[in-house]
Amino acid sequence: MHDNRGFMLLEVVIAFIIAVLALGALYRATSDGLRASQLARRYEEAVVRARSHLAMATAGGSLMPGTWQGDDGNGYQWQLHVTPLGEAVARPIGGPPVPLALYGVTVRVSWNVGKHTREVRLETEQIGQPVGTH
Repeated sequence: MHDNRGFMLLEVVIAFIIAVLALGALYRATSDGLRASQLARRYEEAVVRARSHLAMATAGGSLMPGTWQGDDGNGYQWQLHVTPLGEAVARPIGGPPVPLALYGVTVRVSWNVGKHTREVRLETEQIGQPVGTH
């Protein structure tokens, strides 16, 4: 009769090693998924914040060229940049000429993730009054 205890011990050790490797892979996949989910949530929050700053900047048509920035809380920083792109005169039928200006508006919201800086940037063009006619 053959003694199979040596083979059984080897099979148990191999099964244990396979189980440890599988659990390690499962742990890694779970932690990567959680990190990706958290990063996606931060991007979504940054987009909401950037849209809010963009809406506030372009509401009412009174734009002033310049750059503004600040702390938005919860680790987010924001920057608003307004650049004049050109001027024209609109001539409505039966009305006086109206001076208009085209502005480029850029909003950046950034935050740090470890050693990396992440950023969301929204850009638009907006018609407003030329500088000095407000």
